[in-house]
Amino acid sequence: MDWATVSTEDLIDALKEVDWSSPPRPINEFFNKFTFPRSSNKWNSRLKCNLYYYRTNYFLMILFILGLGFLRRPLAIVAAVSTALTIAFLNDSFAGTFSEKLTRFVRQFSPHLAAKMRPPPMPVLRGRPSSKRAIYICGRPRWQFVIMSSAVSLFLWFVSCGLLTLLWALAVGLLDLLIAWFFKAELPIDPAVAVAE
Repeated sequence: MDWATVSTEDLIDALKEVDWSSPPRPINEFFNKFTFPRSSNKWNSRLKCNLYYYRTNYFLMILFILGLGFLRRPLAIVAAVSTALTIAFLNDSFAGTFSEKLTRFVRQFSPHLAAKMRPPPMPVLRGRPSSKRAIYICGRPRWQFVIMSSAVSLFLWFVSCGLLTLLWALAVGLLDLLIAWFFKAELPIDPAVAVAE
């Protein structure tokens, strides 16, 4: 395939459609041949080709480097999970589902507490529910829950000193990724194999 003719938009569309759960390419193939490209067109072509064919290898490499960075600061893992939950609470369906499942879980142990975790009744205007429906998580407005969760996340990042670790791990991972993208020689792909993928 002539990767020089593939536009960036086409590559992004192909990466959206391709199966990201495919197994990584063999290690010996991944680290086999590194050369310096002769022209900017060759660099561009090589970047697109390597990103498409080694996407799983690059993803695993970034996860491995982040994992190594977080081994130094295990509390940073809790901070990262807390941050991810804070961001997820901004999604209406996730917030509603989380609140409902947590309320059901609490009901098994304390029905009285679970009743307090229910959202308040929605106001009814002229026989219809209000169109501006507020989202509640555990009986509290979502914005209170997000602010509280953000504060916990910031505190955990501060206490674990993990933000600097995260930034260094991302920088090292992206540097490794860029080196592999630019200097890894393109595969001489057989068209039949490329179509099968």
